[in-house]
Amino acid sequence: MDERTLNSAMNIIMYAGDARSSIITALKVAREGSKEKGLELLEEAKKNLLEAHKIQTELLQGEMQGNPCEFSLLLVHSQDHLMNAMLAKDLAEQIILMIE
Repeated sequence: MDERTLNSAMNIIMYAGDARSSIITALKVAREGSKEKGLELLEEAKKNLLEAHKIQTELLQGEMQGNPCEFSLLLVHSQDHLMNAMLAKDLAEQIILMIE
């Protein structure tokens, strides 16, 4: 795997993982009565997801411009992490907003 693909995959995993951790913590603190803190943690998660999404977009743009990245299981794994974290964020946001 080339270095660009490796770095991109690892950074996506890192940002998505940090986002997921914030999301899980957001749900926990909201459940314990701190809805506002939960929403703040979701904002933190959104920032990490945005960074991961930027990297993903760069890879896609490279592909469209004739500079594809090398296929690797690690890259697929990074995409899985990102999509799961994005889904978790969407669901957590709805759950926290239901808390009275």
